[in-house]
Amino acid sequence: MLQRLVIRDFVIVDRLELEFAGGFGALTGETGAGKSILVDALSLALGERADAAVVRGGADKAEVSAEFEVAPGSALAAWLATNDFEADTCILRRVVDAGGRSRAWLNGSAATLGQLREAADFLCDIHGQHAHHSLLRADAQRALLDAHAGAQALARAVAERHAAWRKLHTARLAAEQDVAASARERELLDWQVKELETLGFGPQAWQETEQEQRRLAHAASLLEASAAALDALDEGEVPALPALQQAAGRLTELTAVDPALGDAAQLFESALIQLDEAALALRRYRDHLDLDPARLAELDARIDAVTQLARKHRVAPEELPEVLERLRARLAELTLAADPAALAEREQQAAADYRQAAEKLGKERRRAAQQLSAAVTAAMQELAMSGGRFEVALSPREEGAAHGLEDIEFLVTANAGQPPRPLAKVASGGELSRIGLALQVIASQSHAAGTLIFDEVDVGIGGRVAEIVGKMLKQLGVDRQVLCVTHLPQVAACADWQWSIAKDTRAGRTLSRVSVLDAAGRIEEIARMLGGVQITDTTRRHAREMLGQREAP
Repeated sequence: MLQRLVIRDFVIVDRLELEFAGGFGALTGETGAGKSILVDALSLALGERADAAVVRGGADKAEVSAEFEVAPGSALAAWLATNDFEADTCILRRVVDAGGRSRAWLNGSAATLGQLREAADFLCDIHGQHAHHSLLRADAQRALLDAHAGAQALARAVAERHAAWRKLHTARLAAEQDVAASARERELLDWQVKELETLGFGPQAWQETEQEQRRLAHAASLLEASAAALDALDEGEVPALPALQQAAGRLTELTAVDPALGDAAQLFESALIQLDEAALALRRYRDHLDLDPARLAELDARIDAVTQLARKHRVAPEELPEVLERLRARLAELTLAADPAALAEREQQAAADYRQAAEKLGKERRRAAQQLSAAVTAAMQELAMSGGRFEVALSPREEGAAHGLEDIEFLVTANAGQPPRPLAKVASGGELSRIGLALQVIASQSHAAGTLIFDEVDVGIGGRVAEIVGKMLKQLGVDRQVLCVTHLPQVAACADWQWSIAKDTRAGRTLSRVSVLDAAGRIEEIARMLGGVQITDTTRRHAREMLGQREAP
């Protein structure tokens, strides 16, 4: 359930902090007051695309934060834990700067938009005011049926298997039609792979080779410098260490005469220890330093060969192992393509995998189609379409497609005794609104989200039908949190709670304001929705009666 929404500098909202209740809530107000802006702000927090236009004029950035309740043991809690987000609550935060750049957080940790959208699937289901128009498209009808069937993941798997099948089909045809060109490319790749394999160049080899080459190339200088240092310390004609050791011994003896020399004597002794260790290290280095001109020449030749191959493939030397892997993969692909029989076998297996998944999807769709058809037909009777009938038709596609082995079409008849026809051809504007609303309400019942939002989905209806819609939404609010942006007093009167959104002008700027309505405030707002500009005692009495009917047992 949505518990809190904080909005800063979003369109015409400067700052709003809203606390939400459960049940069915209505958001009302004059057109253009900013009702849908609240829905847009929430959509931004849930991962919708950002646009610099959402930043309020004069502000540096827009910010939206939405806090949702997380039930222990829920699918949302499991998802949060799996993605290393703390699971006690779910706070989605989004910031959009004036340049259009967007950043996102989930429970205080940086998140991707993909993660916000994944979380949104568990949290909120938003139905826009033009959603019923999208139902005229075949892809929207198919998506709604799949959502109702809980088969979205299966539908994605079918699309992936279809793509894999078609890719193999295309590869087989290409192999059959262009054998000569494939052979030439395969021959070139084989030569390139062998050339790189002969080089024997591993991921760490370049750095190690360069380091060894530098050491050998400067071996004479290194030997000379280490020998000179060793002569100065211990092996030259006038070595420093014996003299320093003698001086250190004399200082140590004299500390018995004057203890004040103790600190200096100790420091002198420590320095001697360091110098002695330095001499030992120099001897080891000198004794193991190798002047090997043959090895140096070998390394120079190897570096030259690596550099030439890297230049040939237009990459840095250290990237040659990656080039080799890419060439091997392409060679393996072409080797397979050179055998159309093997390709045909893989193509057949991919086709069988696709058909198996598509048949399973079709079974789920047929089951859901029956349920959805019956539920929407029943809702149509309540929505003043007595005798109307809704049907989800599944037409077989023998060859199959990315979306499965059937085409899906919503059919409807508004009057008894008439055969159902495509929704786009027979439904009037008002009928489409009612059917679309019924579909959205019924589809929401199968959605996992705990919060359902309807943004002016009741456009095009009124009177008794509006009251029925209000009761439908109220019934949804028994088990879910339902928020509805509406202009209809019949719908608002059925709500458990109501907010009024209005515009104010402050310091020459137009800003949106939200008021939580008490019982008296609801009467005034419903009366405004009924009577327009002039609110009379009659409209107030009518509003009181509508709210009284809502409160009656």
